[in-house]
Amino acid sequence: MRVGVVGCGVIAERYVSDSHAFASWEPTACADLELGFSAPFALEHGLRAASFDTLLSDPEVELVLNLTPPGAHAAVSRSALSAGKHVYSEKPLATSVEEGRELVAQARRLGLRLGCAPDIFLGSAYQLGRRLIEEGAIGTPLGAAAVILVGGPDSWHPNADVFFRPGGGPLLDLAPYYLSAIVSLLGPIASVSGFAVTPTAERTLGVGPRAGATFPVQVPTHAAAVMQLAGGTLATLTVSFEALGQYVSGLQVFGSEATLSLPDANAFGGEVSLRRGLSESESHAYSSLGAQETRGLGVHDLVEAIRADRPHGASDTNALHVLDAATAVIRSAAERKAIDLAAPEELFEHH
Repeated sequence: MRVGVVGCGVIAERYVSDSHAFASWEPTACADLELGFSAPFALEHGLRAASFDTLLSDPEVELVLNLTPPGAHAAVSRSALSAGKHVYSEKPLATSVEEGRELVAQARRLGLRLGCAPDIFLGSAYQLGRRLIEEGAIGTPLGAAAVILVGGPDSWHPNADVFFRPGGGPLLDLAPYYLSAIVSLLGPIASVSGFAVTPTAERTLGVGPRAGATFPVQVPTHAAAVMQLAGGTLATLTVSFEALGQYVSGLQVFGSEATLSLPDANAFGGEVSLRRGLSESESHAYSSLGAQETRGLGVHDLVEAIRADRPHGASDTNALHVLDAATAVIRSAAERKAIDLAAPEELFEHH
């Protein structure tokens, strides 16, 4: 399937470079909302540079890969769907649940596919974890604990200020990795309660032409949430942009008979292990997808799902549920109360 890339920034480099691992889809054109970004990117990667409108009107482009900043996700996806294109978007699906609902409704009304990152849970490590839970390897699931702590994108992203505005922050930028993983392993989230703080009120860009520029932080940058899943399991999640010079990421699922440890949900691969009682953890080997264990797996799965007329894994319903959970944690922290969530399908049907 021929893909038009919209957004020629940092993550686009990864998607386009790794697209060679997939025979199912191929980037052919690119556009950027910032004039002047697409031409050098196209030259570097052998793509056709186009304006956004030209890319949308191109009959050869069948799917739009939306890699724009978070605040532009909904508008770009809406325009692409209106132009008759399937869409795969970086997370979050939108910056508000209402916008997300409208996108899901639009895609279904037009008979188009709408997919959304993250897609790590489609990789071999997390698929093995899911099988172990389903096979009863940990007994009855009791709880889960996820953590992803980093220093924030201001140290490596030339336009990191967009991640510190409403629609950004670790709850919309980092939390989707583990919210998606937890939902894929243990089922939907029923209720959340969260606390969130902003220890650092001002940031400084560390790289790029604007390096040294300072900007105010407008969102919480360290948050902790407790979630009750629909099946009764409890889960905790801690996310941060405040762990300077660090990268801490992982997930444990606690069961009545064993504990399952899973690797970083922001990267493919890693060790999967089980620990029973007081014994040492035992590693579980799995067959990797090889070169396909990379960004773009969700696009590949969506394209294959279209051909096979089956649901795709990184779905719009899942992305909307994750967005609902993440924004509910922000709301819970602000209002100091627990927030109940609608079931994923009910969330869409309510609209």
